[in-house]
Parts: sequence; C-alpha cells; structure tokens
Amino acid sequence: MKYQCKSVFKQFITAFIAQKHALGYPYITGEYILDTFDDFCYKKHPAEKALSKNIGLHWAECWNSEGRTGHRNRVMVIREFAKYLNSIGHNAYVIPLQLTRKPIRRVPHIYSKNELTAFFKIVDSLPYCIWSPVRHLVWPVYMRLLYCCGLRPGEARVLLIKNIDLETGIIKIVESKGHKDRYVTLAPDVLELCSKYHSLVSEQFPSRDYFFPNRDGTGCYHRSGLKHTFRRCIKLAGLKTYNGNCPRMYDFRHTFATNRMNLWVKEGKDVNVLLPYLSAYMGHVQFSDTAYYIHLIPDFFSHVPNYNVSKYENALPEIEK
Repeated sequence: MKYQCKSVFKQFITAFIAQKHALGYPYITGEYILDTFDDFCYKKHPAEKALSKNIGLHWAECWNSEGRTGHRNRVMVIREFAKYLNSIGHNAYVIPLQLTRKPIRRVPHIYSKNELTAFFKIVDSLPYCIWSPVRHLVWPVYMRLLYCCGLRPGEARVLLIKNIDLETGIIKIVESKGHKDRYVTLAPDVLELCSKYHSLVSEQFPSRDYFFPNRDGTGCYHRSGLKHTFRRCIKLAGLKTYNGNCPRMYDFRHTFATNRMNLWVKEGKDVNVLLPYLSAYMGHVQFSDTAYYIHLIPDFFSHVPNYNVSKYENALPEIEK
C-alpha cells in the first residue's frame, strides 16, 4: 500500500487492501478512496473508535460538484470495507444502498469514421513531452484498446504487463465491473502495435509493472492526465458536442459495440446468436447492458423484426477458463 493511514482504522484498511491484492485485484481506485476515507475519519471523527452510523452517514453525504458516479463509487467502497469489518468481528455500520443513486444513462457519442480519422491523426502526432516522456507512445495504443477492443478506460489504464500475453494476444482483465475477471483477444494488427509499443516503453522503463506507465514509470498513467490530454485532442480534432454531450473516452467503448453489431446486421449474421458472446467479451454484468446498443443501430429492427432480448438471457454456455 502506497498510502500511509493514520486513523483508528489504519490497520484494518491495510489488511483489507492486502486481502484484495492477495486475491489478485489491483484495487487502485479502491485504495485511493480508502486513503481519502482514512483522512476523513482522522480529521472529522478523531474520537470515534468504530465505523459508526455517524461516520457512515457523514461519508454518504454528496460532496460539492460531485456527480452521481463519483458519489456512488465512493460510498460502495466503504460499504464493502464495513462488511469486511463485520466479517472479522468488529461492528461496523453498512451505509444503505438507497443512499446512492445510479448514474443517469446519457446518450453516448458514437464516433463517425471522419471523427475517428481526425481524432487518431491528432493522437498519433502528439509530441514528445519532457515532463511525461512516454505520453506520445502511450496515447496511440491506449486509445486503440478502447476503440478496437471495447475496454473500459479504467480497465486499460490499470492493465498490468503480466496480464497481457504478447505471444497469444490475450489480455486478462482483472476485477472488472462487478469484481469479475474476463479475457479479451487482440486482433493481429492491434497485437503488433502493442508489441512494438511495449519494446519502446521498456527502453525507458525496463522494470515497470503497468503497461501504460505514469511519467516516472512507478505506477499507472494517472486519470487526470488522461482527461487533460483527451480534452486537448478532442479540441484539436475539431470534435463537437452531440445532443448537448461532449464526447468522452468511454464513448469509444460504445462505438466499438455499436459498430460491431452494425457490421453483423450488414453481413446478415444472426445477432440473436452473437449478442450474448459480445456481452461476455465486453464484461457486461447484465445482458440488457449489451442489448441497449440495439437502438443506436440504424434500421436494426427492419433487419431483425422479431428480436426479443429476454429470450437470450441464458443463451451463452459456461466456458472453462
């Protein structure tokens, strides 16, 4: 653990994170949230000796300028920590789930071919930066993993070298959404790109752990750095808002799914058969999360008029890993 805890919960937080790591979870975001919680308890509730209802409800208050997703993520980590404390014999208040609200599903920006061409032209021409010496190498590969493989931005950001096999082209996504692992296969051209990238970055940081390292190679690429560079690239590429929403990195994942399904429709393939496999590939917790993309495909129902999502909830057979 890279943070130094100082509250009454420090030994339990350290043990909880160690348990996560022992199970193979990177737990980077969770570790950061727990460090924030530790500081919160140390400063706001120094007299408390247990994770009380008073602490839990105070932590569950929505912070200024905090969105639904950030609030929910922050609360969910402490809910899990409280359950851990209860499991080892220490009474802890578990924040009620109803105190968090699921994020509102916004209309995704599906990038057009022209937009993708303009965006990747900018990404591929990023100059060398003395303050972040591998940024110009990271970005072309990182963004193509989102677009070509449908990875979530966070999944790609914390990808460890040991979890990407550059011989077989298989990526192991550890502790994805819903705390599930899954495997993603790279197309030959993407695998070649990743291999060349790895060789170049290894010259700069030969002993790094993360596939996409930060500026000094000691950790993964920072989230704030991703957001800053992405906004810059979007602006330089001339991409505009869509239905009032600015394009996001996550929308490359949406574009991947929509384009894949649109291709199946154009090729006359049976989407009813293929959709469950796409759901597993993308790591969706619910089958309906994949079926959501159907309404984004032009003329889908004119090609597949009798589509019924509920019929295929259990269509995907169990596969041995």
